[in-house]
Amino acid sequence: MRYDGDLMSSATELLSIFGAEQGQLKRMVRRITGNAHTAEDVVHETFIKLMNRKVTERDVGLVVTTARNLACDTIRAERVRASYASNVSSEQLQTGVVDPEDAVASRLDLDALLRALQTLPVRTQRIFLLSKVDGMTYPQIARSLNISVSTVEKEMISALEFCRTWRQRRETI
Repeated sequence: MRYDGDLMSSATELLSIFGAEQGQLKRMVRRITGNAHTAEDVVHETFIKLMNRKVTERDVGLVVTTARNLACDTIRAERVRASYASNVSSEQLQTGVVDPEDAVASRLDLDALLRALQTLPVRTQRIFLLSKVDGMTYPQIARSLNISVSTVEKEMISALEFCRTWRQRRETI
């Protein structure tokens, strides 16, 4: 359990690190995100994230790594949003009432696919979802799971084959 004195000392150290490194952090994050306003937000989020951790003057690397990871997370989230926006059909954009039968059928199909995916090995499921839902690249997935890119590729091939076979079976029903 930390005492208020420890928390104050840690906050002082964190403020000191940010005072010395803030300019470099903003430049690094701006290079990653390509946006000065986003860089400001990410650096601020870095401070908030580390505010309640015990930080010493030797933890500059922790601050830099946290900022870099948050910047990459921001880029990934923007890609997912952009991908979603580009895949929205004109029917989805139109205001109006959705046909209840279509809504139910779509929901049932999604539920069935999610249940079917649960029959895959856990690592294959995770790789598939990191790629298709989170928008991560194969190298990013490999790093996050501590496996080779080749393994990610093989698992994705397996997952995509599974999905194709599953869809073909559903269409013949």
